[in-house]
Amino acid sequence: MYDTIIIGCGAAGMTAALNILRNGKTVLIIEKDTIGGQIANSPKVENYPSIKEISGLDFSMQLFDQITDLGAEMELEEVLDVEKVGDIFKVVTNYKTYESKTVVIAVGAEHNKLNAPGIDKKGVSYCALCDGAFYKGEEVTVIGDANTALQYVLLLSGICKRVNLCMLFDHYFGDQILVDKVEKKENVFVYRELSLESVNGNSDMESLTFRNTKTNELVTIESKAVFIAIGQTPKTDIYAKLVDRNKQYIITNDSMETKTDGLYAIGDCRDKQVRQLTTAANDGAICAFNINKYLS
Repeated sequence: MYDTIIIGCGAAGMTAALNILRNGKTVLIIEKDTIGGQIANSPKVENYPSIKEISGLDFSMQLFDQITDLGAEMELEEVLDVEKVGDIFKVVTNYKTYESKTVVIAVGAEHNKLNAPGIDKKGVSYCALCDGAFYKGEEVTVIGDANTALQYVLLLSGICKRVNLCMLFDHYFGDQILVDKVEKKENVFVYRELSLESVNGNSDMESLTFRNTKTNELVTIESKAVFIAIGQTPKTDIYAKLVDRNKQYIITNDSMETKTDGLYAIGDCRDKQVRQLTTAANDGAICAFNINKYLS
């Protein structure tokens, strides 16, 4: 029996673990993929207070080391169901069932996918940090218009011959400081108002065909790889009987509490306006404060 089970090992979940452990409670973190969540794929973090610059992976591993030193337990398993029986939660994974007094849903969000002919070809990626190095010296494309897409462009522009940035709209949705950096890159070419029609080639992609949303004209761009960064959506269906949701995002109050006593939701899976590293840590700290109060 644990005091708290945290589902998800991203910045929000680990911050919650940090503050719960510091109050002498027991914590199990269950993660189905990798430590750090989305931020682990960020090549550079420059907007976290007191840290001028750090990779998302380094940030994640430092935080993970911090909580494991305090006694956090970790299991790499997939949560299949959560139910509350009396005052106890049962968390069912693909390996076993765990019990706890409280549960924190910190599952983050998963990459939104594009559906177009050829989208399963080799060369289609949702992580430039993971796969960008495979295309050193090549022409590549990024699809997106917000911070993640802009960061991908900056990373790839340092290793690729040419980087095409294709946006669905005619303007950016990212931070101005990133926009300015992108527009100064001589090997970056920006295309606006384009919607992906197809990924072309045999087993490996060779080009991309887009449709101009204003003129309806077809535009083909040669590219060895495409990195898709069009936002994320949380997968929260298994918690639907225990929480209220707004378009898949879990609704909480300011204390991070859901409609079920002892069940909390934090980070990118929570219904809120701003989703950044700082707000993930904020959610985790507030959640931990209220869990410690609940347990005592």
